[in-house]
Amino acid sequence: MNSHAKSEQLFSEALNYIPGGVNSPVRAFRAVGGKPFFVERARGAHVWDVDGNDYVDYVGTWGPAILGHANPVIVRAIQKAAEHGTSFGIPNPLEVKMAKLICSLVPSVQKVRMCNSGTEATMSAIRLARGATKRDKIIKFDGCYHGHADSLLVKAGSGALTFGNPDSAGVPAAFTQHTIVLPFNDTDSVKAAFDQNHGQIAGIIVEPVPGNAGLYLPKGGYMEFLREITKGNGALLIFDEVMTGFRLSKGGAQLRFGITPDLSCFGKVIGGGLPVGAFGGRADIMDLLAPLGPVYQAGTLSGNPLAMAAGIAALEQLLEVNAFEQLENLGATLEAGLRATAKAAGVPVQFNRCGSMFCGYFTSEPVHNLADAMKSDRERFKKYFHGLLASGVYIAPSQFEAGFLSTAHTEADIELTISAAQKVLRTL
Repeated sequence: MNSHAKSEQLFSEALNYIPGGVNSPVRAFRAVGGKPFFVERARGAHVWDVDGNDYVDYVGTWGPAILGHANPVIVRAIQKAAEHGTSFGIPNPLEVKMAKLICSLVPSVQKVRMCNSGTEATMSAIRLARGATKRDKIIKFDGCYHGHADSLLVKAGSGALTFGNPDSAGVPAAFTQHTIVLPFNDTDSVKAAFDQNHGQIAGIIVEPVPGNAGLYLPKGGYMEFLREITKGNGALLIFDEVMTGFRLSKGGAQLRFGITPDLSCFGKVIGGGLPVGAFGGRADIMDLLAPLGPVYQAGTLSGNPLAMAAGIAALEQLLEVNAFEQLENLGATLEAGLRATAKAAGVPVQFNRCGSMFCGYFTSEPVHNLADAMKSDRERFKKYFHGLLASGVYIAPSQFEAGFLSTAHTEADIELTISAAQKVLRTL
């Protein structure tokens, strides 16, 4: 068995200074048991921990590493930008280049504002929707995570149409009273919400492909339904494409599905691995932001030159190398292999995939929403996770997280993964 002595020592030390020993909860391995490993370096589709163990990585910094880790073009872009200064708090040319690039790739985005995280992007988009419509209520969907802003850190109420309850200590109930939480892929609950809150709903925020409860896809016509019902009720449709943006196609999920939202939120890929976020949409709505309009939003590090340089390098490469066809083919190969191994082992698995995003659930029933996802066998997943890890394959340490492929993954990486899964599934 591979040694993890140095990782265990670091984790023990981290527990003394960092809550839970980690700076983001899922990293603690609480959902799967055991102790996390600490990464020393990463390149391509692989990461190496401080003990020298090599893993094929399907977390990919939770999405940004679409071109693989330590991509040389991105690294050079960051180095070049850093030579001129790491931050200015003053407009710089790279901000304009990034804005033009995003607007050219996403048809629904006429203007865009940069910020520093996906949480900041979704929070700002909702504030803007409320300011534009002069309404307070927002619809979100159970299982869709839009960052840790107070009004979005919400779980469903006791009934389908009740307002959400705080999903975290420290969030006053008053902060979530205007958030309506509904089941994903359910049209009737959305219709009822609009009927019972006539003229009060500012908008719907949705992950077009939810990737924070594993991964499940919208049913045929569901996104079109959301577009029509918001338009018909004077509300805005907000796509949270922090994960899916520039990953599922060059214009994100909205281009892949042919849907035009009013506002869109981005992150991850557009930072090339550095912290970044953005939100954009129709010019008439975006012009309500300060300094032009009454909706305030600001950020000292927004448009940071290092993040802009990294993001531009990432987006330009994606367009140059026909990345999306490559990612689709890799995803299809991985899906076919894992489906076949699960079937051969007689283990019930639902494998959901959209392009380079995927998730396998240990359940015999299709997964279309959070309630379906919660039926999966989490104890079986724990064994599967640790079995893969011992074989040099790293997937997210939770049943309820998506996996990500990159252009750096090779056929050999996929074969190793399928072989490892085959070995582990036989023991489950």
